[in-house]
Amino acid sequence: MKLLIAFLRLIRTLNLVFIAVTQLLFYYCVVVPIFERANASLPLTFPLFITLMLASILIAAGGYIINDYFDRNIDQVNKPGKLVVEKIINRRWVIWWHMVLSVIGIILSIYVAWKTRAWWLAFANTGCVIALWFYSTNFKRQLLSGNIIISLLTAWVVLVVGFLCHYMAIIRPDIWLGYHASKLMRITFLYGGFAFIISLIREVIKDIEDMHGDARYGCHTMPIVWGIQSSKVFIATWMIVLIAALVIVQAYTLPFHWWWSLIYCVVLVILPLLYIFRKLFPAITPKDFHSLSTWVKLVMATGIFSMIFFKIYS
Repeated sequence: MKLLIAFLRLIRTLNLVFIAVTQLLFYYCVVVPIFERANASLPLTFPLFITLMLASILIAAGGYIINDYFDRNIDQVNKPGKLVVEKIINRRWVIWWHMVLSVIGIILSIYVAWKTRAWWLAFANTGCVIALWFYSTNFKRQLLSGNIIISLLTAWVVLVVGFLCHYMAIIRPDIWLGYHASKLMRITFLYGGFAFIISLIREVIKDIEDMHGDARYGCHTMPIVWGIQSSKVFIATWMIVLIAALVIVQAYTLPFHWWWSLIYCVVLVILPLLYIFRKLFPAITPKDFHSLSTWVKLVMATGIFSMIFFKIYS
């Protein structure tokens, strides 16, 4: 039982569940209503969509594993009580599980690509595996590059579903979205952009939280290179951009009378972001930044769950 719990912690089970929920919500609350309104055939069967989702989950799980494999020394300083690699699971088994999960994820991606004739999907998801490897071995320790890679991969969780469905609407003669195609891409980029920015904010906050262990092992993350204050300014700038974008989106929905969506976004997304902004500059200790990171993660969840309103108002 201890080994199973350690393995579930290693692959970040809750994060994997969040990836699955994100893709399920996007497909059934955004994609399906758009295709139904256009009187078009659904682009993916349920088994094919589940295969795509499993590929995303397995690739992410492999990424979490390889990250912990190479971060063992740093985690001994930053998270000594949560250490799994070598302490509970042998490093040889850890690298083996990374390879198995990543390869299965690629195989499932190739299968979906074959069934949908979207061969770019196989190359893109293989690229995700490669990016996660180099992130763990090199880019994570560099200024901004690691943060951007992880933020792009987070956005890809949403983008891959939107891009694939849009692509199938183009190549299949039985699917015609018409002007609804542009709506699908707008919403895809809306949530992809939200995922990118909120992930970038959280990654820099985590870098500040972990900077003592990172500095000991020669990392060049933003708070180490630029300093904590400059990193806070960077975070605050992106928070202002995100809050402004959310306000504009809500203003755009006003003529449609999406009042519940407006209330939800203000109360559960914008106000928490303002709270994080207020707490950012007074934060000093790793505990303070861990709390901010948790709040950002909650905002990421409430933002993603707002997809439900596209189903309600469709």
